[in-house]
Amino acid sequence: MKLREEMPTFDGVTEWVNGEVRKAGLKGSPVLVHYWSISCHACKETLPQLNEWRERYKERGLQVVSIHMPRSEKDMELGPVKAAIKQYELIHPVAIDNGYKLVDAYKNQYVPAYYLFDAEQKLRHYQAGEKGLKMLKKRLDRILMPDEAE
Repeated sequence: MKLREEMPTFDGVTEWVNGEVRKAGLKGSPVLVHYWSISCHACKETLPQLNEWRERYKERGLQVVSIHMPRSEKDMELGPVKAAIKQYELIHPVAIDNGYKLVDAYKNQYVPAYYLFDAEQKLRHYQAGEKGLKMLKKRLDRILMPDEAE
């Protein structure tokens, strides 16, 4: 995806955990779309940071949607994915994308990956890998807390 490109829909999800999300229902709120995989060690290490951001920025209207992207056939087993969602306290909506419909819509290739959309559903920042979390936090601060950003 390119900056300022519009957020894709969430059509074709295999299963939703913690409630289903529709693009229209997110309009007017900034949205952080997060890709992860159960077999990705770095993904698991970054989940506490994701949860912290979800709580820190919720007063500013941030909506978080995670998308589980399987990296192997074993990653498509729903039971372990749901157990990981519970274990890592992902209480926001999580799409399980075993058909790669969202992966294709976002043209996503990596986990973890983060897509930050503004309230008009335009892509404002993309970050892949765990190394860029500081950059993503700066962007979150700039978009959601402009008075407090550096």
